[in-house]
Parts: sequence; C-alpha cells; structure tokens
Amino acid sequence: MTQDDASLPAGAHRGGPLAGIRILAIEQMQALPFATQLLGHLGAEVVKVEHPVTGDSGRGALPALVDVDGRTVGATYLRNALGKKSLAIDLKTPQGVALIRRLVPRFDVVGENFKPGVMKRLGLAYDDLAPLHPGLVYVSVSGFGNLLDSPYRSWAAYAPVAEAMGGLYEYSRPPDEPPRVGPAGALGDIGTSLFATIGLLAALRERDRTGCGQYVDVAMFDAMIAMADIPPCFWSMGVRERRKVPGVFDAFKAADGYFVVQAVREHHLALLAGAIGHEEWLADPRFATRQGWRDHLEEVVRPAIEGWASARTKLEAAGELARHGIAAGPCFDTEDLMHDPHVRSHDMLLRVPRPDAPDPLLVVGNPIKLSRHPDRPPRRWPTLGQHTGEILRAELGLSDADLAGLRAAGAIGGS
Repeated sequence: MTQDDASLPAGAHRGGPLAGIRILAIEQMQALPFATQLLGHLGAEVVKVEHPVTGDSGRGALPALVDVDGRTVGATYLRNALGKKSLAIDLKTPQGVALIRRLVPRFDVVGENFKPGVMKRLGLAYDDLAPLHPGLVYVSVSGFGNLLDSPYRSWAAYAPVAEAMGGLYEYSRPPDEPPRVGPAGALGDIGTSLFATIGLLAALRERDRTGCGQYVDVAMFDAMIAMADIPPCFWSMGVRERRKVPGVFDAFKAADGYFVVQAVREHHLALLAGAIGHEEWLADPRFATRQGWRDHLEEVVRPAIEGWASARTKLEAAGELARHGIAAGPCFDTEDLMHDPHVRSHDMLLRVPRPDAPDPLLVVGNPIKLSRHPDRPPRRWPTLGQHTGEILRAELGLSDADLAGLRAAGAIGGS
C-alpha cells in the first residue's frame, strides 16, 4: 500500500535500502532478470537494455498478452520486468556499443546473462569496462561460468539443463521412470538469481569499504549443485543408492487433495500416533525405529493417516497435525494461493493491471520483509524502448537531433 512519510514506521525511509544503486542490466529471460527485479523491489534503479526490434527474448515466451503499444509480450518478460526502465539499443552496432560504454560510469552495476564470450566479442566484457569505472561491479550469469574453465562452456543452458546436471532430477526420480523435467517451475533460473544477488550485494559492500569494484560470476550448474546438496553429502557418508527418508516423510490424501507430513524423529512419530488415534503403535515392535515406520508406511501408516484425513480437508488435516507439534502442510494449487490469507497479508501475489483483459496479471511479490521499508506498490513492466530518449538525454546529454541520427542508423529504438 502507498504510504506517506508520516505513516511510515518510526525510523523508516522511503525508497528502500538500495535507493541510489543503479543497475544497467543487459539481460534476457529469467536467470538474471529475476535478480534485478528483486533488487528493484529493494529500491535499486534498474535500466534494462533490449534489442530495438525484438527486445528481451522473454517477450517471445508463451502465454502472452497484448500490451498498450500493440506488441505481444510473453509471460517470462512480464513476471521479471516490474518497475524497470527499457533502453532499446542494438549492441551489434558500433554506435550502440559506444552508448553503453558512455553509460557505464554512471551506474554501480552492469549485469549480463549471455553465453560466455558474447560480451567479449561486443567489447563489453568486464575487462573492457573496468578501466572506464574502477568501482564497477560486473555480474555475469551463465550456464557454466566465465572465470573458470568448464568443458561445457559453449553449451546453451536453460533452467532444466542446470537442474538436471546439478543432480536434482536423478535424486528424486522413481525407479524405472524417466526424470520429471521442471518439477519446481524455473528453479534453475530463480535459484541462480538468488546467488547472483548475494554476490552482487557482497561486491557492493566491499566497494563501499575499498572503492574497488570486481567481477561476480555465477554458473547455473554451480548454483544447482549447491541447492541439491544432499546427494553428494550422503554419498560421502556411504549412502551410494537413493533411499527414502526414515520415518514419515510423504504426501497423504485428504478429502479435497493432498498434504505433506515430515515426522522423522522419535518424538515426532509419537506425536503423530497420538494425533491420529493410534497410540498402540508406540508399543508395536514394527515401529521401534524410524526405519520401521518407513518400512510399514504403505500397508499400515498410510491407510491409517488417510482414513483419519478422509473426513478433513487438506488444510484442516495439516492444521490439526500442526497443533499437535507435527510439521505438515497442504499441497496448494493456484486457486488456493489466490485465496490464502497468508499470501494476501504478505503481498506474495502482486496484482498488476493488464491492458487487454479485466483481470489483473499475477506476479510473485517480494519475500524479503524489512521493518524499516514497507513493500511498495508494484509498477508495471515497460514497453519496448519506453525510456530510451529519457535516459540518453538525461545521462549523456544527447539532443533530439542526436537521437534521430542514432535511430536512423538502427542503433536505438523506442521513444
């Protein structure tokens, strides 16, 4: 909700903790754009560099809507461009590259997520730009990294590629079934974005202390290895085959869907037995160990839990178990999320008006809550090149004649 200074909490400041940080984002799709949008939620100014004709490749994703300028805009772009400014520059023209080089000293951060080598060929790699701005923080996100060697360096990488190679798919694959690709949305993109955000903020902090910028390099493959940390750790402890977690660690059916339960310590299992009315299990030798609970899950434990839950909704079942001290939660679908009171009170689904339909676009909100900086209302995504003239006039002092010449040369687009 919009708030005036007088209504902010004591000591709060408008603009967010990153107010004053400026990011020039030469980005596409999601692996970096999610990070820069998150930084924008926290107060940074994000200027997004797009091709004058096609824009960010995320604009071509499906599903799509028709924007106020008549262009079709894909969902990948829509959910990763809130509050950003769009600067339409063709980086394949000498004039376009020259404009970027002139802009760099006016920004704190340059971010890019092209395949390794692309920015070097354009003359816009870290080594090219650092002499222009010694305090520059330069962030690269790619499938397999830039700073260190990789045999996969030249491979294209989207989220499923990094997820698969990081071990996420094999660890969860049921025997004799193929891997389930993309089981958790764009985890490879969003997870990598979070690591890029941490690296960027760390580099800015060091720059504050030393005055020196640096190159932050994040590989999606590395990020997914970090997020799928269990398999290599267990392997090193002698667990060479995938095994199910001892105890009760599964999903169960209620009257209207499923809920999950994690009861993997002895006292958790005792609480679970009491909650569903099976205290006799506590004296049953089959359930003397956590592994026993797992071994007898299908023929004893599951029928009992699901029989108990059959007269309850998934939310009721999880809530009752939670009151007994057991970790449980309903498996929500999108309809559930849209009407959930927690989601609403935490502003985790932002409703952004769309120009081609009465119902708003739903975009995830900022999960970071700060006591001194209440969430700001969402600002819509930019049209392609919407801020080109504004930025080039304000930052570089270009005249209308200069802009007209650059447009005639195909170096810029937009208004």
